[in-house]
Amino acid sequence: MQRIRLGMVGGGEGAFIGEVHRMASRLDDRYQLCAGALCSDANRSIRSGLKIGLSEQRCYTSYEKMIKVEQNRPDGIEVVAIVTPNHLHFKVAKKFLSAGIHVICDKPITINSDEARELIELAERARLILAVTYNYSGYPMVRQAKEMVQSGELGELRVINTHYAQDWLTEPLENSGHKQANWRVDPEKSGIGGCIGDIGTHAYHLSTFITQLRARTLCADLSSFVKGRRLDDNAHVMIRYENNVKGMIWASQVAPGNGNNLKIQIYGDKGGLVWQQEQPNELIFTPYNKPTQVLIRGSDNLSDDANNYSRIPIGHPEGYIEGFANIYKEIADAIVVSRDGQKTIYDNFLFPSGLDGLDGMKFVEAVVESNNQDSDWVSL
Repeated sequence: MQRIRLGMVGGGEGAFIGEVHRMASRLDDRYQLCAGALCSDANRSIRSGLKIGLSEQRCYTSYEKMIKVEQNRPDGIEVVAIVTPNHLHFKVAKKFLSAGIHVICDKPITINSDEARELIELAERARLILAVTYNYSGYPMVRQAKEMVQSGELGELRVINTHYAQDWLTEPLENSGHKQANWRVDPEKSGIGGCIGDIGTHAYHLSTFITQLRARTLCADLSSFVKGRRLDDNAHVMIRYENNVKGMIWASQVAPGNGNNLKIQIYGDKGGLVWQQEQPNELIFTPYNKPTQVLIRGSDNLSDDANNYSRIPIGHPEGYIEGFANIYKEIADAIVVSRDGQKTIYDNFLFPSGLDGLDGMKFVEAVVESNNQDSDWVSL
């Protein structure tokens, strides 16, 4: 199969997430990274591109120049991965969609819901793919959890408890000039949400992806524990989902001892499920009044969807890169459909789309609104 021609904006020297996207795109050999505008600094952009093997002619000094040249090449890029700080997502994505190029955007899709809606409308009019990398939905055991919930193995759902805890911003790392910390605590670059936008949206998306439930109302309490920090570094959110399901999300980047501790617990009247990102190959299932079962990735008793997205035999751990790669794999399938001139029907694919990105932005805005109203309940 002809590889999909991929470009990238952002992800140059010192950028963690750009390399993650590049590794994920290579894992199934479905993409060829052809072009990039990897840094805002022209010299660093070219140097970064050459370092990862791009030809000098396709190491661009700006994303605008990249669009102008690539859309006129017979072998120009078909899709772009946007891995910049949040405040650039909207204008970069809008330019590429307007040029007829599919977009894979790191989360959050934009810094407000109005911008997200505009991108969705633009993508729909142009019959283009707009994807958002909520990558945890790509893990095989998350797919297994979704199948079990949807097939009724937990019965009528009652409680969804999700937390995402890190510790890397426990001290004012941004004061040391740390690149990744600097923009994440700056509302001009990150948007109105700090921790809640950076990792809280992952927890929220995971809860809605597995259960297929939408949040109706929430109340939230945000904290900025580090003195002088302008955005939240800790969040507690109570959620009322549809069907009278109750939930809670705790997101924190100031919790010492937590590296990347994403965990979800889902309980119904027939049983409960527990999945934790730091032990991603196991799903804990406890039927009510019966022994607990540990379901292992790669075993024969899992759903087709879980097994289709497992890459190596049982006992060989898979994790973060593979989850990302599963999202890229599904996007590749959708791009192949679009090559034939067909409109991509998102219902046929499980990768997070612009609609999921919009849902995440509505969540962040509701959290901030509730916090500003002394933790009143607000509607989504």
